[in-house]
Amino acid sequence: MKKMILSIVLTLLVTIVYAQSALPAGRTQLNLGFGFSDYGVPVYIGLDHAVSRDVTLGGEFSYRGYDDNDYNDYHSDIWGLSGNVNYHFNSILRIPRNWDLYAGLNVGFYSWNWPDGYHGDHTSGLGLGAQVGGRYYFNDNIGINLEFGGGNEFSGGKIGLTFKF
Repeated sequence: MKKMILSIVLTLLVTIVYAQSALPAGRTQLNLGFGFSDYGVPVYIGLDHAVSRDVTLGGEFSYRGYDDNDYNDYHSDIWGLSGNVNYHFNSILRIPRNWDLYAGLNVGFYSWNWPDGYHGDHTSGLGLGAQVGGRYYFNDNIGINLEFGGGNEFSGGKIGLTFKF
């Protein structure tokens, strides 16, 4: 009987440790890297804050330069600012804490700045998008991330590094 109780307790402990959140509630992480796009290569930096074991709120700033070689070699600067909410599936799917699988929604605003003489200046207004992504943490503080998304001006995907603090 003692062996059975000990086995049950150990199994519960292993399950609890195994299914911990990749980013515990109250912690913040910094994300930075490069994106995939039809209009230049975006560079981004963002923060995610865990408001619970499974939900993060975040914000992101991005920049990309784009050269329009079809019409007199004009160069555009594209700036973006967005906010996101993500649900992390680690607890529900019992994913090890060095992995992080998530999906969520974002809302963003983008501005294209072209030189004088080109009629391309405009802003996106607020755009709604969705993303799905994952991270692998090399240790307790550093990881690599890969995300795919669509529905706004940062459609495509991005890859980068994550730093917990």
